[in-house]
Amino acid sequence: MTISASRADSSGHADPSRTHPSVKVPEKPSVEGLGAKWDAVWSRDKTYAFDRSAERAEVYSIDTPPPTASGSLHVGHVFSYTQTDVVARYQRMLGKQVFYPLGWDDNGLPTERRVQNYYGVRCDPAIGYDPDFTPPEKPAKNSRDFIAVSRRNFIELCEELAVLDEKVFEDLFRMVGLSVDWDYTYRTIDDTSRAVSQRSFLADLAAGQAYSADAPTLWDVTFRTAVAQAELEDRERPGAYHRVKFASNGAGEPIYIETTRPELIPAVVALVAHPDDERYQPLFGSTVRSPLFGVDVPVVAHELAKPDKGTGIAMVCTFGDLTDVTWWRELQLPTRPIVGRDGRILAETPEWIASSGFNGAVDAYQQLATKTSFSAKETIVEMLRESGDLDGEPKPVLHPVPFYEKGDKPLEVVTSRQWYLRNGGRSEELRADLIARGREINWHPHFMRARYENWVDGLNGDWLVSRQRYFGVPIPVWYPLNADGEPEYDSPIIPSDASLPVDPAADTAPGFQEAQRGEPGGFMGDPDVLDTWATSSLTPQLVGGWSRDEDLFQRVFPFDLRPQGHDIIRTWLFSTMVRANALNTSIPWTNAALSGWILDPDRKKMSKSKGNVVVPTDILAEHKPGHGPDAVRYWAASARLGSDTAYDQDQMKVGRRLAMKLLNASKFALNLGAHEGLISSDAAGDAGVINPLDQALLARLDTVVAEAGKAMDGYDYAKALDLTESFFWSFTDDYVELVKDRAYGAAGPDQQKSAVVTLATTLDTVLRLFAPVLPFATEEVWSWWRAGSVHHASWPKPVGFSGDAKILTVLGEALGKVRKSKSEAKVSQKTEVQRAVITAGSEQRVRLESAAEDLKAAGRVSELVFVDATDGELTVSEIELAPAEV
Repeated sequence: MTISASRADSSGHADPSRTHPSVKVPEKPSVEGLGAKWDAVWSRDKTYAFDRSAERAEVYSIDTPPPTASGSLHVGHVFSYTQTDVVARYQRMLGKQVFYPLGWDDNGLPTERRVQNYYGVRCDPAIGYDPDFTPPEKPAKNSRDFIAVSRRNFIELCEELAVLDEKVFEDLFRMVGLSVDWDYTYRTIDDTSRAVSQRSFLADLAAGQAYSADAPTLWDVTFRTAVAQAELEDRERPGAYHRVKFASNGAGEPIYIETTRPELIPAVVALVAHPDDERYQPLFGSTVRSPLFGVDVPVVAHELAKPDKGTGIAMVCTFGDLTDVTWWRELQLPTRPIVGRDGRILAETPEWIASSGFNGAVDAYQQLATKTSFSAKETIVEMLRESGDLDGEPKPVLHPVPFYEKGDKPLEVVTSRQWYLRNGGRSEELRADLIARGREINWHPHFMRARYENWVDGLNGDWLVSRQRYFGVPIPVWYPLNADGEPEYDSPIIPSDASLPVDPAADTAPGFQEAQRGEPGGFMGDPDVLDTWATSSLTPQLVGGWSRDEDLFQRVFPFDLRPQGHDIIRTWLFSTMVRANALNTSIPWTNAALSGWILDPDRKKMSKSKGNVVVPTDILAEHKPGHGPDAVRYWAASARLGSDTAYDQDQMKVGRRLAMKLLNASKFALNLGAHEGLISSDAAGDAGVINPLDQALLARLDTVVAEAGKAMDGYDYAKALDLTESFFWSFTDDYVELVKDRAYGAAGPDQQKSAVVTLATTLDTVLRLFAPVLPFATEEVWSWWRAGSVHHASWPKPVGFSGDAKILTVLGEALGKVRKSKSEAKVSQKTEVQRAVITAGSEQRVRLESAAEDLKAAGRVSELVFVDATDGELTVSEIELAPAEV
């Protein structure tokens, strides 16, 4: 079949600028300047304000992570917070009142360290408060030269710097376009947060969920603070196995153990082997003498001993590691600590060594006293070598050593009084309850639930929540002192609820006078603060109004979403579950969305500690070499939840190009006469969409809307973006090119209306589909032709457009082949084609013929000839180009 050209000559086209009077399109649209422009408008109009009168069913509440306000945000924050914002914007378009607060985690060790380095000061609680203190203009760079200040002065500096940091953070998040309600910001150290945190602690204390105890505690010797299990980090470190002889107290042979910590031999309390190990079964119940110190220790049995490790029998010290703690507790062994809180060997010779009667025991210990663990190890190895108790030379080994995640030195285990919250570590029943809570939650991606359950199953102790720091939420109890001035820890003095927040280090205990502080018969305040996670674990209660605004709390709790990184499931996610279970007998949220890490070019996680982070202000800048916020958001939203993602500026360049194309394609459609009154929300035929190609586009758009909505409902925003983007490029590269002439009126008014209605309807829908990811570009285009904000528009729904969606695909393929032929002939795409032959299968041919006029116009083809293909493959051949004008 041959089809001849019927389109009008280009000189007969209508004026290409046919903009409707209600449409205002800029001459040269640009992504530059959109960020500041629309942030100001959104702030002025309170576009993202939460309506707290909404009923619970109308609310979508988000328990947003409060970033640590100590230093600077990096591109990883932009990545994960953008993903949350995409969800928030989608829910708002579904008609929900989105409760989307943002807070700052500004208490605890990170803030203290930043203040120390920023101002050149260190805290000394023994120093009195100086109301006129001013930090030095030029702080010392060496920590040894830092100025000592009082606890109160130090806390004031922490408050001051945190406020400055938080303003910088807010400005950055505004650049990113987060649609938070800035009237609901919070801090984890202000009076409200301290009162809520203390109130929840006292509620746990009253319910028996909180308790204090003298117990072996993981201790960071640099920061002089206890460390919880969730804050541990194993690091590979070089060490050595030392084969050491313990003499039998009978006539038997000596026993050899292998240890990487020979400096703890003075603290040995037993040797332990597996009960089924036949080598040591005869020795169970007997005693041996420790080398150098001659202390008698029993040989005992326990299932945790490993027959295939070393000599099969281990030295139990109090305490070398957490396994020692387990053996000590379950075998009811004595406590013989020798390492102090400063990481050094205690100066005074322990009683069990002084009374051993072993020749040279006291002198041997004094050679170790006050040394660091490292120096003590070197000393005792030489002593063992000289005494003949070291069998052979140490054997080098690379082994995992526990560190505090923010620390630089290996942890020690020291005995101290600390506060704990019950978390299932010592209760199978509570552990089962918390696992059951986890199964009430929808996990995105689903496999992340296994990480949560593995963590809960692996707990070996309750949650240690006290910290020996200064800037934090004080533990709200005092202790009466007996006649000897010793605290009665089992009878804590509790503040009234009305008095919260309190600072026991500064406030007088109820029923006492300040002069009685520290005196026999008086009182003392608990000197510690709560772990920062003990407050951050209450973010649903903090922002939701628990215990102070029950009306709000009932409207937002349990929250709908907890977004966070997968690496803090064991800390923030789990601890929040613990608190909600104890305080509210509930899950804290119904959905958990776990984002992945940002990886550097070497596939390593970006982190400030590694020094491989990217400062986001550079890439968010709208002028080159920056890419602009929409481009950066595009990169973030292209990554699925749970997936670690490479930092990729090339992907951001694609995002910038997409935003620009959206502006330019929208301008083109609106200049063709598209306007709000032409948008079709009914079946295509009823709206005047009569052309098969137009019907095909809208049918395909319907499918994209349905699939994108389904993906968004499943928190797969990356898939929704991919579907929308793929459709958009087909729309601009194929459809718009195919209908240009018809939209200009070349095929008559009815065909023109069909094209322009399709353009208006598609533009309206595409803007709404892109809005959660590209908020600035979509808002800009929306303002050209629509009232209000696109972010208050409804998320599109399938209309039921009828049409053969494959028509656009086939025509796009054919047009591409015509263009390719021109490119291969090295002529302009505007070159006329006198004749072209298209070979296609029967179904393809029917589709091509239904919209052949558009194909001819777009390809500038005068005559199309269709030939049936025997193999069904579509080809374009016999291209006859018009003679070049002389």
